Amino acid sequence: MKSDRAEVAHLFRRAGFGATAKELDVLTETMTYEDIVDQLINVDDSPDIDQAYIDRYYGGEGFQMYVATWIYRMLNSRRPLQEKMTLFLHHIFPVAWSKGQHAYTLFSEIDTFRKISMTDFRNILLELSRDPAMLYWLDNNENHKGEINENYGRELLELFSMGVGNYTEDDIKNASRAFTGWTFSQPIPVYPQGHFHSKFEFHAEDHDNDPKVFLGHEGNFNGEDIIDIIVKQEATARFVTRHLCNFFVEDEPQVPAWNIEKPKDPDLIDELSEIFMATEGDMKSVLRALFNSDGFKSSINKPKVKSPTELVMGVLRQVGSFNDIKPGLEGYWSSVAVMGQELLNPPTVEGWHTGHEWIDSGTLSERINFASQEFQDTNKPGVKDIIERTGSLDEEPCQLVDRCLDVLGGVQVSSDTYSELTEYVNSLKKQNAKESDSANISDLIQMIVSTVDYQYA
Repeated sequence: MKSDRAEVAHLFRRAGFGATAKELDVLTETMTYEDIVDQLINVDDSPDIDQAYIDRYYGGEGFQMYVATWIYRMLNSRRPLQEKMTLFLHHIFPVAWSKGQHAYTLFSEIDTFRKISMTDFRNILLELSRDPAMLYWLDNNENHKGEINENYGRELLELFSMGVGNYTEDDIKNASRAFTGWTFSQPIPVYPQGHFHSKFEFHAEDHDNDPKVFLGHEGNFNGEDIIDIIVKQEATARFVTRHLCNFFVEDEPQVPAWNIEKPKDPDLIDELSEIFMATEGDMKSVLRALFNSDGFKSSINKPKVKSPTELVMGVLRQVGSFNDIKPGLEGYWSSVAVMGQELLNPPTVEGWHTGHEWIDSGTLSERINFASQEFQDTNKPGVKDIIERTGSLDEEPCQLVDRCLDVLGGVQVSSDTYSELTEYVNSLKKQNAKESDSANISDLIQMIVSTVDYQYA
């Protein structure tokens, strides 16, 4: 074995949407951990999914159908980190359907996030600033020469790059002046022709060309100049890398508290920030350092609550229901939504609050019921494979539980949960002696995915 199975399973839970037992078999036998990280990061080395192929089955004007195409990618892409980073950008740069109600523009933004996710932070901010959905969401189309709208300029600094306490109100005003004239073409109304593209437009006559002072720099700045200055700030490096740590490593306090709450792993933030500054925000370099770090590897034992999307995608990958295109996938957008994360429709400009705020009595019930019901069907290909690999009740309870945890993608549980699971196996032996092994193993699987431990990535 070239790599540690538990480490690789942990990596794929965080850097993707989990790995099946078959995938872990191949990866750990043929590649080192570092090689696997490189494969995840070098997304262009793996084939992409043909979007036209997906659209043949899930195309259409409905909001849910656009979400379905993204779900299919998350489940089946051979570039799992690219899709995970797309979700990351959707989380930290939220735009909601509830305002624009133009699903096609929103889905175009998701496609943009996919294309830029593994580039550098300057390019990410530049494309974000040109994105019609974002321009409308934060009213930059209402940002005019001599009559500025500060919404985008403020959030660019507060939530998208630097964080509270690293700029002044004058910096916000001057950043907003620099983005005057950045707008978009009005899309054709949806009926009767359907959705059409909206494109970025720069209206030179509406741009403020007067000198500006921004973060101590003075000049006749435009939006690109503002972004250039932002990306070179240490505050930006620390803010972005903390976002990455919150998303991939360990649950942090909510973003508004970051100016007063220290990060959970300050040494890792220091390490990643140095790389960010040295590479001008190259995401591949930062992510490579993150996933290879001791801080990340040890986070297997740190609390990181799965987002609803991570939970649902992880379950669907394990059960194998949609390894190929078939009807019904569009319905899973609601499964994610009822757990508190409606894709393409985040609640505020802050995105979703993470960590234990994902969990309340209602969402926990939805999570447990969803996972249990998906694993209940023993005819699903993934469930069949798990049962076949697990063994029978003739084995020692500890061996059976260990194997079941492994084939479920390297699930980690506490010592108390582990003891309860072994006791549950003993009860199955006593109560269900006449049941088939497959039925008993199915019960054990459902018990595991119903534990609190399964809610952690």
